[in-house]
Amino acid sequence: MAAVTKGDIRYTLNDYKQWEGDWELIEGVPFAMAPSPMFDHQFINGKIYRQLDEALDGCDRCQALFEIDWVVSEETVVRPDSVVICYEPEDLLTKKPEIIFEVVSKSTVRKDENVKFRLYEEEGVEYYVLVYPDLKKAKLYRLVDYRYRKVGDFSEESYMFELENCKIDFDFGFIWKRKKR
Repeated sequence: MAAVTKGDIRYTLNDYKQWEGDWELIEGVPFAMAPSPMFDHQFINGKIYRQLDEALDGCDRCQALFEIDWVVSEETVVRPDSVVICYEPEDLLTKKPEIIFEVVSKSTVRKDENVKFRLYEEEGVEYYVLVYPDLKKAKLYRLVDYRYRKVGDFSEESYMFELENCKIDFDFGFIWKRKKR
């Protein structure tokens, strides 16, 4: 049953579990997700996940995951595009990821740059990366003193993500490359 706050309906995890289709729930407010991401979104997210997964082959504590629900609270469930976690999850993620990548589209830009930015910052996600396929650019943020600080814009450069248990040398140029036909 949904909780009611200040006259506004606030939905909960129990409501979320009953919905058909793809949704995110942020602070009790439902957000419909696109039926299926476009080709560029899926292609780039696949390249991100692939690179993260391969970089973590030697790390026995951390793993990359692709489009999985993270239950933040009873009123917040999000589905980041790619994440790195450094714990063994149950069916759903219930602890924060260390790294989150979001592939930004015209329909998600406001949510990714504002709502999710604030949420991930408040939850203590160490790295947040916004990837812009149209610009072939990624904006990388790192949590410093409980606030995101921009590390930089990346197109062809590499960046070393330093986690407590492992390091990931990530080549941003790799995510834009396509095979020649």
